Amino acid sequence: MAIYGYIRVSTREQNEDRQAIALHEVGVPEKNIYMDKQSGKDFNRPQYKKLLRKMKKDDLLCIKSIDRLGRNYEEILAQWRILTKDKGIDIMVLDMPLLDTRRGKDLMGTFLSDIVLQVLSFVAENERVNIRQRQAEGIAAAKARGVRFGRLPKPLPPNFHTVYQRWKHGEITGTAAAKECEMPLSTFRYRVKIYQNAKLS
Repeated sequence: MAIYGYIRVSTREQNEDRQAIALHEVGVPEKNIYMDKQSGKDFNRPQYKKLLRKMKKDDLLCIKSIDRLGRNYEEILAQWRILTKDKGIDIMVLDMPLLDTRRGKDLMGTFLSDIVLQVLSFVAENERVNIRQRQAEGIAAAKARGVRFGRLPKPLPPNFHTVYQRWKHGEITGTAAAKECEMPLSTFRYRVKIYQNAKLS
């Protein structure tokens, strides 16, 4: 039997030390710890896939908490069954002692761990949904305050004001105006709208 550990952090800026320390404390060798730095929305993660290929029947997989395994309710449950039923691997969730498949292999033990797993998986996905909602609300609030996202637009060409005035007074078409400003017609219309809004504010 070999003991493995899996670490996941959502972004490259997040620190994995807390998870690594917890895994070392239960005896997971450094060489058997696999880590992904990406979202838990699915299991399309390179190090997790590598770990899955490496583990054999009766090996033990340790994770700090169920949300480190993933945040998609259906996929967590499916992956748990692949690991425990198909591959015959034991799993130990350090933050939740009830989720240790080495214990309670009888019907009641399995029943209890299945209930806990389903509740925690739901909580993990619910938190993912809440995170996305908080992000969307934060972006909307920032936009309302005038914060701009994405690349800054290129500066207007020096002749834009003159061309705009000629276009506005019907002296040239939008296509001709866009050509003189060396930009696509759609960009010219977009920049005109921003220009007009800026003049009105």
